[in-house]
Amino acid sequence: MEDRPYVGRGGLKLEHALREFGVDCAGLVAADFGCNIGGFTECLLRRGARRVYAVDTGYGMLDYNLRRDERVVAMERTNALHAPRPDEPIDLVVIDAGWTPQRLIVPAALRWLAGQESGRIITLVKPHYEQSNSSEQGRGGRLKRGVLDDVQAGRIAREVANELSKSIAPVLGLIQSPIRGGASKGRQGNIEFLALIGTPAAGGHCSN
Repeated sequence: MEDRPYVGRGGLKLEHALREFGVDCAGLVAADFGCNIGGFTECLLRRGARRVYAVDTGYGMLDYNLRRDERVVAMERTNALHAPRPDEPIDLVVIDAGWTPQRLIVPAALRWLAGQESGRIITLVKPHYEQSNSSEQGRGGRLKRGVLDDVQAGRIAREVANELSKSIAPVLGLIQSPIRGGASKGRQGNIEFLALIGTPAAGGHCSN
């Protein structure tokens, strides 16, 4: 494998999730919430997605070749939490929304899947950004700085998945990402997780 098979290393994370969850993108219309440079978007296109709505609050970050691809609809300066869904049905939403907690971004993705009982979400869960919503939070509910212990990070990810299943939509699978989050000051980054989520009508339960 070449050193940089995608424009961003997020493509490797999504590639792993699609393979492990057995999600076939061929012919699907997808959305990429928090697309940034476009690692997830490129992965979806390589896996046969018919169209990808690339959504990000930033401007000018999406890779030039992806921006020019007629299969990509660039939605820049757009907050996925409030973005109106397109007129055509969306089959799959993939998410890497940074600081935005899963309890907020997953409902936004579900709105884009409205009417699609077979619709799916694959979201990148970053435990270090979810601490304020878990039993692992620091004093006063503030995020702890630095890199989390892997065991602690795993507990937080499972808590997030369980809460999503209970109150928002069924988490059908939870796996560890093959790539850690960004390193800081020479330290390795936090472990991250990828969750497969179905629509509420689809039922199911968390598998982890």
